[in-house]
Amino acid sequence: MKRWTVQTVVEAKGKTKLGCVTAYDVAFARLADEAGVPIILVGDSMGNNVLGYSNTLNVELKDTLRAVGAVVRGVKNAMVVADMPFGTYQAGQDQAVANAIRCIKAGADAVKLEGASVETCLLIQRLVSIGVPVLAHVGMQPQSVNVYGGFKKQGKTRESADKVMADARAVEAAGAFMVTLECIPSELAASITAALSIPTIGIGAGPVCDAQWLVMHDLLGLNEQVPGFVRKYADLARTVREAFGAYVADVAASRFP
Repeated sequence: MKRWTVQTVVEAKGKTKLGCVTAYDVAFARLADEAGVPIILVGDSMGNNVLGYSNTLNVELKDTLRAVGAVVRGVKNAMVVADMPFGTYQAGQDQAVANAIRCIKAGADAVKLEGASVETCLLIQRLVSIGVPVLAHVGMQPQSVNVYGGFKKQGKTRESADKVMADARAVEAAGAFMVTLECIPSELAASITAALSIPTIGIGAGPVCDAQWLVMHDLLGLNEQVPGFVRKYADLARTVREAFGAYVADVAASRFP
C-alpha cells in the first residue's frame, strides 16, 4: 500500500474516489489503515461518539491532541487529519496558528477548519504559508449548529447554494488542499466538484464528490440511530452486546474462567 499525503490525495482527483473515515483510538485506526482507508479524520465528532455530548462544541484541544497521538501510532499509510475543535481557531490568528502547530506536532498530517469567512480564509493562507496543510469545510458546519438552529441541510435555495459555492471557491483560493461538503444537495455538490481543482469530500452530499466521509461509529453499526445518508457496513452494536452478555453469563455460571 502507498503512503497517502496531501500530494497523492490531490492527484487522485478525477482518477480514484476515496472512502475515508473518522477514528479516535489506536485499535480502530490500525484496522482502518490495514483496510486501505486513505484519510483518517480525528474528528470533533468524538464529542458525540466517544465523549457522550449532544454535539461537537464541548470537545477540547487536549481531547484532540490525545486522540491524534493514538491514531498516528496505529497507522502506517493513511493520512491523519486533526479536526480543530470549536474555540481553538476563532479567537485570533496567533492563537489559531499555535493550536494548529500543536496538532501537527502531535502527529497530524493536516488540520481541518470549518467555514469560509474572511478571517478563516486569511487563517488558511497563513497556515499554508508556514507549512500546515488545511482541509476546509463548507455547507453544514456542525460547530455553527447554534446559528443554524439545529443540524439542517444547506444550499437548498438559490441564494444558499450560491453562498456554498462561493465559500468553496474562497477556501480553494486561500490554499486549502481539499474541502468537505456536508449536507448539501447532490446537484450542488456535483457543481462544486466540477468547478474546483482541489478534491471535494462529501458527507451527506451525494455520490459525485471526489471522496466520502463516514463516521466510524455509523459505518460499523456501533450507533444504532444514524443519519439517512449513512450505509451500515456492519452491526457491531449487536455483536458487542452479545459478546458482553455471553461473558457475564459465563462468569455467573462458572463457565469462565
